Amino acid sequence: MRTRDECVAADQADVLAPLKAQFSLPPGVLYLDGNSLGAKPRAADARAQAVVGEQWGQGLIRSWNSAGWFDLPARLGAKLAPLLGVPGQEVVVTDSTSLNLFKVLAAALRLQGSRRVIVSERDNFPTDLYMIEGMMDFLDRGYELRLIDEQLSLADALDDRVAAVVLSHVNYRSGAMYDMAAVSAQAHAHGALIIWDLAHAAGAVPLALAADGADFAVGCTYKYLNGGPGSPAFLWVAPRHQNAFWQPLSGWWSHKRPFAMSDRYEPAEGIRRYLCGTQPITSLALVECGLDIAAQADMAEVRRKSLALGDLFIELVRTRCAAHPLTLITPQAHVRRGSHVSFRHPEGYAVMQALIARGVIGDYREPEVLRFGLTPLYLGYADVWDAVEILREVLDTRAWDQPAFRERAAVT
Repeated sequence: MRTRDECVAADQADVLAPLKAQFSLPPGVLYLDGNSLGAKPRAADARAQAVVGEQWGQGLIRSWNSAGWFDLPARLGAKLAPLLGVPGQEVVVTDSTSLNLFKVLAAALRLQGSRRVIVSERDNFPTDLYMIEGMMDFLDRGYELRLIDEQLSLADALDDRVAAVVLSHVNYRSGAMYDMAAVSAQAHAHGALIIWDLAHAAGAVPLALAADGADFAVGCTYKYLNGGPGSPAFLWVAPRHQNAFWQPLSGWWSHKRPFAMSDRYEPAEGIRRYLCGTQPITSLALVECGLDIAAQADMAEVRRKSLALGDLFIELVRTRCAAHPLTLITPQAHVRRGSHVSFRHPEGYAVMQALIARGVIGDYREPEVLRFGLTPLYLGYADVWDAVEILREVLDTRAWDQPAFRERAAVT
């Protein structure tokens, strides 16, 4: 596709294009940040009104039973499970990604007994590293954190002292993607357990956690799953590990008989033992709107379009913005790429602010990274063409070179 007309024709032939009508996007905006916060499903307004106005307003406490509030984490998990490649009864939607990582990491370390090394990646999303550090400090048993990077490969980091490997399937900054099956097998060959963070993968790339040998997985619902700002995360544990013991945040929702009000903890069977306390029903309910749209899309088509959008974006930037110091940091090989594309620019922050001021919304990550999410459910080929054209104008005219665009906001 070398002309805008060709992009328009591709949009007209796109089998996913009708799904865009189920999202509420402001006019005049090209939204390329669904990898950070997904767009609002149109159904979210009515769902919020139903939960707040009817279920809470009229049903009051009766809605825990009559509206199915109590079973919502498991019911949403069952809807999400096909996107993860696992049976419905193996997933719950609950808490945050950080809290869920703490739970499954504790479970992995308890399974591993005397092993005292945790392996992660220096370029992993920072909260994952912070949670690992917090776990190590909490346990205070001489744990070691090894971070793979350009100097230390995963192969060199693994040995018979490694308890767990914690990796993001798709890197938050570069969009680089691991081969889940190969890496899981590599960890298992050394007796280590593998925990996958799927925050930038779920809903964007096909997943097969069981077939690919994962042990644990966590992720958020507010990116490609369009659950809303700060919407609850999800958690999956391979059945072979679920009932080995209970996770450390043993709140009453994970109790075998929560309304027995026992003074002793008895863990529930299965994935429910990874719940904790009372669930945030309003935000949980909105997650379902995004999952209902995702269920209408064939993940093979989502992946095909995602890669095509990425190829188009990369090629247009390369040909139309060649005079500018943009460095692609996202792998071009399809097997190594998620669903966002990132470029470095020496004035990356200011460039992104100038783009946002012109209605092209992406985001910025240190160091110098312009990050563009390519969400197939509501982004088209002509959108990509127009976004790159605006990027070219911003760079050619140095529109970014203004004090207002250099002033850092709290959230970048």
